Amino acid sequence: MQISPSILSADFANLERELDRISNADWAHVDVMDGHFVPNLTIGLPVVEALARVTPVPMDCHLMIDDPDRWAPSYAEAGAQSVTFHVEAAGDPRQLARNLRGAGARAGMALKPATPFAPYADLLPELDMVLVMTVEPGFGGQSFMADQMPKVREVREAIRRHGGEIWVQVDGGVSAKTIEECAEAGADVFVAGSAVYGADDAAGAVEELRALVARHT
Repeated sequence: MQISPSILSADFANLERELDRISNADWAHVDVMDGHFVPNLTIGLPVVEALARVTPVPMDCHLMIDDPDRWAPSYAEAGAQSVTFHVEAAGDPRQLARNLRGAGARAGMALKPATPFAPYADLLPELDMVLVMTVEPGFGGQSFMADQMPKVREVREAIRRHGGEIWVQVDGGVSAKTIEECAEAGADVFVAGSAVYGADDAAGAVEELRALVARHT
């Protein structure tokens, strides 16, 4: 069970300090948005390269961008230890996952709420993680979509049948109120933005979330 605070909810003027606030987390979740695949624009390669030099925890870059086949491997080369692309945007997700692994990163595949998992289940051998979005991608602070829990269960069951160590990540509206529901459904990596960075003690919020999911290990 891993906690991955999203810096989308952090103070962008002080990102090094904000990363230090979550030094007890398992990952730093970095949302990359291009203003095309989603209607928001955040950060890109130069900032990720800079963050790689100062982050106390490994980075998981979640790419909400067009043409990830072209751009995603560059994030691995920039220092992200995990890179997640949206299958809806990928031209050749199988080859892209292989390219990410070849660049030294874990390969993750993300699914929007309306995107079914079943058509992509045969990609599991190429993947290290499947991200089930529990909000519509593009903005932080949205309400948790509990109707995505059956998809989380479906992914977890497919992984059990397939074998291997493939993580199931949830992202969107994850908080102390919703994280146990996600864990019960089979998630084991939890992205939390405002639930962590909205707290006075971000590290304490990480520990609170970790304690809640520990009940389900």
